[in-house]
Amino acid sequence: MKLGVNIDHVATIRQARRTFEPDPVTAASLAILGGADVITVHLREDRRHIQDRDVRLLRETVYTKLNLEMSVAREIVDFAIETKPEQVTLVPEKRQEVTTEGGLDVVAQKKVLVDVVKRFRDAGILVSLFIDPEENQISASGDVGAQYIELHTGNYANSRDDISKSKLIEKLQRGMETAQKLGLRVNAGHGLTYQNVGLLVKSLDVEELHIGHSIVSRAVFDGIQKAVSEMKELIFRHSLQKQLGRMG
Repeated sequence: MKLGVNIDHVATIRQARRTFEPDPVTAASLAILGGADVITVHLREDRRHIQDRDVRLLRETVYTKLNLEMSVAREIVDFAIETKPEQVTLVPEKRQEVTTEGGLDVVAQKKVLVDVVKRFRDAGILVSLFIDPEENQISASGDVGAQYIELHTGNYANSRDDISKSKLIEKLQRGMETAQKLGLRVNAGHGLTYQNVGLLVKSLDVEELHIGHSIVSRAVFDGIQKAVSEMKELIFRHSLQKQLGRMG
């Protein structure tokens, strides 16, 4: 299972003063040294954290996989096709939200998404859709031509009791299995932390986990290379335990 590190909030700190530090491009390099397999940034329409220049520099310097989260706004789509990240992840976006709230409504936006996904695929860019683990959204994701989905794990991350966590894990498992049967590749992310990632790793067989805020928060105290390395080790250890359990 690979680790995608979202470095948006390094840029959030920088933009608080509209200065040049801390630099998200430097953060990406240190995250890769710490074991990150994917670097993720969200280029929002209001440019509240990541800026166009950041994405261009990351495209030149990231030698692993660069994943660009984005809305389907034409300006952002055009920019993504120009810069050519390995992958784009299409997400819902509201100006007033603090962070992404829930998954993309693929069913409601099917017509728009068919055209957008085709543009990216024609440009040789992988397309992932960030969605809730609902059967109709998963099926629609395949219909519009996406190669990946990213299951929204926010409800699991926010649950506070074991019964709720168990039910939400089961829902994520069903979503994962439905997608894989349709030939979709599956990632997962949102709200994951050092405390809650273990159960998810043991329960899901996804390709990538995308984690941002928790890693950047720990990096404030420990440095980003160490923070990423610790998360990478956690994922590896829980994956190994899962494999050993299957063998036993």
